[in-house]
Amino acid sequence: MICATNLSYQYPRAEKLLEFPDIELGETENLLIQGPSGVGKTTLLHLLAGLLTPHSGEITIAGCQIHELSNQKLDRFRGQQLGIVLQKNDAIHSLSVWQHLEARLLFSKTSTTFMAMQSLLSELGLTAYKNRKPSQLSQGQLQRLGIALAVVHKPRVILADEPTASLDDVNCQKVMKLLLRQSKKLKANLLVISHDQRIQSSFQKIISL
Repeated sequence: MICATNLSYQYPRAEKLLEFPDIELGETENLLIQGPSGVGKTTLLHLLAGLLTPHSGEITIAGCQIHELSNQKLDRFRGQQLGIVLQKNDAIHSLSVWQHLEARLLFSKTSTTFMAMQSLLSELGLTAYKNRKPSQLSQGQLQRLGIALAVVHKPRVILADEPTASLDDVNCQKVMKLLLRQSKKLKANLLVISHDQRIQSSFQKIISL
């Protein structure tokens, strides 16, 4: 399902070449990629998401070598096959929670039912807030909105960047349970990039950078 081999990346004007271990995941397998700040965890996630082009190596997701796609085809692939939970909330202030989901489906050129959207909001505890805009949501609610946006289009792969970094122990476990439940429901791979030692027990496969 996911295969990354001989990956490396070098930022412009940077002396250091970042080199990454190989990744091979079968269908529905999950992976935790750990390491301290500055070792390239987010860079690796951006490579897997097709947001960066590797200096060397190959990335295959669902049989598609994403590093060989044109920009247009890569945008389409990313929109349909990947769900990305970023550290920084990128909610649009003028849209309600419900409108965010509609916009995500439009962007990915996929569709789902009204009941499926309602069910997703219910699972994430957002039903009562579906007509609220980001400025009316708490940080926890914004984070759950980010998860909803990452899974509403039923992606094959969910990538999460430090999803528990700023959370207390209780909310850390809640967020991990939400991500694991959604990935299992969608039969998707879940890759989490984190330096949070508390979530190790949620994964059978772990890579340290």
